[in-house]
Amino acid sequence: MDDSDLQLLKLAQSGVPITSQPYLAWAKELGWSEEEVIRRLSDLEKEGIIRRFAATIGHRALGILANAMIAWQVPAGDVEATGSIFASFEEVTHCYERLTVPEWPYNLYTMVHSRSRDDCIKITLRLSQASGMNEYRILFSEKEYKKTSARI
Repeated sequence: MDDSDLQLLKLAQSGVPITSQPYLAWAKELGWSEEEVIRRLSDLEKEGIIRRFAATIGHRALGILANAMIAWQVPAGDVEATGSIFASFEEVTHCYERLTVPEWPYNLYTMVHSRSRDDCIKITLRLSQASGMNEYRILFSEKEYKKTSARI
């Protein structure tokens, strides 16, 4: 990676231009060709410097105002199968296993987003019915403090 690649990464992390040719917009800003931008991004990905290239959506602007993390108490032998069931739901954006402690026996977690708390509860009930898991706690987000990606 050289200084030119670093310039490109800094530009990319500030957001993709909303245009039909975002790479061309970056190319003009950098004084490169569009092909050069695409080639360098591809090389950086192949080298493992870029692990993920994705857009984030301001979900609140889209009317998605409720977020719930559901903590599930799942028997150890059922975690893999139950996690697969949960992950198959489009409303589930995260699904992961964590160790338990005596005061908190929940070992599988799902994150869901919806337009209201009631909708999150309905989604949770659907997850429970699909999996047969009935021991859970719903933890609603109250406030979003920060949402940014790592920066260089």
